[in-house]
Amino acid sequence: MGADLPHPFDPLSLAEIEAAITTVKKAHGDIFFNVVTVQEPRKAEMTAWLEAPETAPRPKRVADVVVIAPGGKVYDGLVDLAEPKITKWELLEGEQPIITMEELQLVEHIARKDPKVIEQCVISGIPVEDMHKVYCDPWTIGYDERFGSGVRLQQAFMYYRPDVDSCQYQYPLDFCPIYDADKQEIIAIDVPTVRRPLSKAAPVDYHPAAVEARGGYRDNIKPINITQPEGVSFEIKGREIGWQNWKFHIGFSYREGIVLNNITFNDKGTIRPIFYRLSLAEMVVPYGNPERPHQRKHALDQGEYGAGYMANSLSLGCDCKGSIHYLDAHFPTRAGGLRTIKNAICIHEEDAGILFKHVDFRDDSVIVTRGRKLIIQQIFTAANYEYVVAWVFHQDGTIQPEIKLTGILNTYAMAPDEDTHGWGTQVFPGVNAHNHQHLFCLRVDANVDGPNNTVFVNDAVPSPDPVGSDANFYGNGFFNRRTKLATAGESRTDYDGATSRTWEICNPSRLNPHSRKPVSYKLVSREVPGLLPKPGSLVWKRAAFARHAVHVTPYADDQLWPAGRHVPQTSGEPSRGLPEWIGDGTASVDDTDVVLWHTFGLTHFPAPEDFPVMPAEPMTLLLRPRNFFVSNPVLDVPPSFSSTPSQVAAGGKGVTDAADRVSRLAFGEVNGEGTAKAVEGMAAGCCANGTNGVNGH
Repeated sequence: MGADLPHPFDPLSLAEIEAAITTVKKAHGDIFFNVVTVQEPRKAEMTAWLEAPETAPRPKRVADVVVIAPGGKVYDGLVDLAEPKITKWELLEGEQPIITMEELQLVEHIARKDPKVIEQCVISGIPVEDMHKVYCDPWTIGYDERFGSGVRLQQAFMYYRPDVDSCQYQYPLDFCPIYDADKQEIIAIDVPTVRRPLSKAAPVDYHPAAVEARGGYRDNIKPINITQPEGVSFEIKGREIGWQNWKFHIGFSYREGIVLNNITFNDKGTIRPIFYRLSLAEMVVPYGNPERPHQRKHALDQGEYGAGYMANSLSLGCDCKGSIHYLDAHFPTRAGGLRTIKNAICIHEEDAGILFKHVDFRDDSVIVTRGRKLIIQQIFTAANYEYVVAWVFHQDGTIQPEIKLTGILNTYAMAPDEDTHGWGTQVFPGVNAHNHQHLFCLRVDANVDGPNNTVFVNDAVPSPDPVGSDANFYGNGFFNRRTKLATAGESRTDYDGATSRTWEICNPSRLNPHSRKPVSYKLVSREVPGLLPKPGSLVWKRAAFARHAVHVTPYADDQLWPAGRHVPQTSGEPSRGLPEWIGDGTASVDDTDVVLWHTFGLTHFPAPEDFPVMPAEPMTLLLRPRNFFVSNPVLDVPPSFSSTPSQVAAGGKGVTDAADRVSRLAFGEVNGEGTAKAVEGMAAGCCANGTNGVNGH
């Protein structure tokens, strides 16, 4: 196995991207490159190689290519990078690939010079000489029956900045140009029947000069310093990371952003597989104003623009704190060049608070252990919104995907005293922020102690037997009702907060020796709003993955994206992705290689507190081991403080001695005299704060 060869899961290197582009250009001339990415290794080949990397055939490095040729013709292609040679070249009819950053940036320049746009700006109250102060956020059009899918279109949400440093979302305009990417011109403008003039309100900006002008920043915030003098507790070789019994590969996709592969846990010397692949596979942001042209305003940001393409370059001390390891991301430019996003991923540890604790009320003997967590994080900006996406690994075997939403509301103009009809909120004079949802689809390629898994629904329910019956005489019985999802059709399930519903990915052939239940990983997710646009609506048809909280499908290579491979301008007739794969619903997902798709998120009714920039709003869920370990898997994490009943009975001397021993192990960053003082303070503090009453449960 050559040490210089890329891992089969690795994203394409700059050299590989360049080789693919050169090969395609040689065969097809000058074309636009929308995608040059690694084709996912075929799972059967990859699994064989992972089991025997020294002897099994190494999976081929293949570039997955999507291009637009002159005349707007779209091609899917594959390039074998070993030769290199093109092995597939397919013309697509009526499909539009992902929109690149270069395409988005071009729209604003075209719009500023268009006579029809200038005319509408003048009507709105903007002088012709101020057209350089006009901005637009280009979105894919979603789908508009006037134009169909054959012409590559974007819609432009228009704004004005009285000053270059002002927030443009304070000054939305009321018309919406339609841009033809092939012609590079504005082909139509949607104008409302009731016009709304440009707001004249004074700005409320969030940049430092504006804050200082309003009285300045708080002066009562003291520094918090995060240091790791002995370095980090994880090890990275290439893109494989090992930390606290975890081991996995960190990839990065133009579309999904962070991709985690071959996730295993070292259980006392036994390497146990848990997930083959984890990613945030798609999202949809439907807006709730049914008035034209807002009826088509929704974004499938990952399929239409790409969480990788939109990734931020992260900065130490701002986006990530502490001792950080970074990974870059490499992509093609549309013209066939190369671009790198420096520090697209940051990797670091954080204190995770109490891992476990118990105090014996009889004698105040105590053990308390603090945990830490490993965070794999990226941030991407989708026009107005920022999404902070973190994959949090815990020492106890839990994986916690977490998303924080910040950035700025998408806004629309409103007249003084205009009735929003409940479809939005006036968050600032002349600014209407429409109701919307953020729904994300988590793709879980399960491998819980092996590839053959089954998914169950868990519901907490009361005993069906009435009070006074032999089975439930006192009426206090309740239990966990487990329902097997045996087919893909049965798997279409929704969240039920009344039953604390969870889903469990089990390996039916592996039983826990104590509970005698199948080893499993449980999906615990409580922020699961249903899709609010009605069945038959455009969003319902295009984002079919959001119709249910969970779908389960048999694994198939290349079934990666639940809204389909090419998302822009799909009509939803037929619905792409999951509905195609599930079909009539009869496919078995029982004791086989399965993929669980989970849609979660939030519904946002905007408020003035969200403007002009939103405080971060977090969402989280858990993938937790259940019946997977024989006991608490973190008993070997050194405690922060420990005293046993015998030590307490001996007069407390053992408390300080015990604290000294474990603190030197768990808190290696404190040395010499500082350790002794820390131990004294810790022992005194723990003893002083011990429990003296019988108030526990």
